[in-house]
Amino acid sequence: MSETSRSRSLFAKARNFIPGGVNSPVRAFKAVGGNPIFIKRADGAYIYDEDGNEYIELINSWGPMILGHNHPLIREAVIKAMENGTSFGAPTAREVEMAELITQMVPSVEKVRMVNSGTEATMSAIRVARGYTGKDKFIKFEGHYHGHGDSFLIAAGSGAITMGHPDSPGVTKGTAKDTLLAPFNDLEAVKKVVEANKGEVAAIILEPVAGNMGCVLPEPGFLEGLRQLCDKEGIVLIFDEVMTGFRLATGGAQQYLGVKPDMTTLGKIIGGGMPVGAYGGRKEIMDYVSPEGPVYQAGTLSGNPIAMAAGLAILNHLHETPDVYKTLEHTGSKIVNGIKDSLTTLGLPFTVNHVGSMYSLFFTEQKVTDFESAKTSDTVAFGKYFQEMLKSGIYLAPSQYESLFLSTALKDTHIDQFLSANERALKAAVKG
Repeated sequence: MSETSRSRSLFAKARNFIPGGVNSPVRAFKAVGGNPIFIKRADGAYIYDEDGNEYIELINSWGPMILGHNHPLIREAVIKAMENGTSFGAPTAREVEMAELITQMVPSVEKVRMVNSGTEATMSAIRVARGYTGKDKFIKFEGHYHGHGDSFLIAAGSGAITMGHPDSPGVTKGTAKDTLLAPFNDLEAVKKVVEANKGEVAAIILEPVAGNMGCVLPEPGFLEGLRQLCDKEGIVLIFDEVMTGFRLATGGAQQYLGVKPDMTTLGKIIGGGMPVGAYGGRKEIMDYVSPEGPVYQAGTLSGNPIAMAAGLAILNHLHETPDVYKTLEHTGSKIVNGIKDSLTTLGLPFTVNHVGSMYSLFFTEQKVTDFESAKTSDTVAFGKYFQEMLKSGIYLAPSQYESLFLSTALKDTHIDQFLSANERALKAAVKG
């Protein structure tokens, strides 16, 4: 990285017209220091900023670009679709194709409704679960992010059975009272929450592999235990696969991990980079959604023809070419093993979590299994590491608490360049 004056100028101007100068908080670089880089274009494994600097990047638009940026398959599908118009507000054949394909690929989904974002998908899934069960409360896990819907922005209370408190101004206590919290990977704590709210819990929602406190995997037996608990108590089990859907396997984390939820929320990859979301599940539950059933949910741009074209292009490719996941596993393993080798060489006790094409390097010597252990990370050291990687032309997620997402565009030459920069950045991060 060299000159970044254009990015600095754009950020200064943006702060006059956009809150914080960005349209999503993590982009502001507050967690890592310095000014955000403004991106002009992207191709394959690279992004290019407004000053002409080139970066190998490991975010891939926070997950959607599993084949890398500006892939011709998706680009051509979008251009072709645009020739017929950008929005109709009426049913299209592509929506039917998309729904059918999703039900073929995702084990738990018998019917699916398209929406415009992951937040919309999770909000709708909770509403449907409440309508289906006739119960009001739901359980979420500390450190799991399900979008910015009011009922999800709840911080932890003083214990596992304590009701949540609003984590953002504008979220009412009335909303917070129906959101219950539990620590991830602690099945006994979940059972206590359920017992303390007997007959009142409509749903349990979680990321089967967490990605918003860094990449954190479920412990053996945890997801299976939740499945059994939900069956016993008549609770709807919802997997938020906005991140993991079609990333870990053609059928998402539920296929990869072998646990089937009642409902699933999707996003990111199903739009090929276009704004999109979806929620689906068992037929008997989804038949509660209007106009089939009484639970209302609507969206003017839902099933947008451009988003459907992009999504169909990527999903059909993944469905027909499952070897993509072997390639991604190879890439992920090579990167993570290289990081671990550097940590051993430098005598650093940091932790690396990895599954398929997702990984996180935590600047802590603790094993990271939940939000509390993730928070033991040295975020100052991570900020130094991030800035050093950026100087070396490697663009990472600007937060310790975000998973990285790899793509098939990363080749061995990119990985070698990354690992060389990684060792230098680790040394700089722990100096002094």
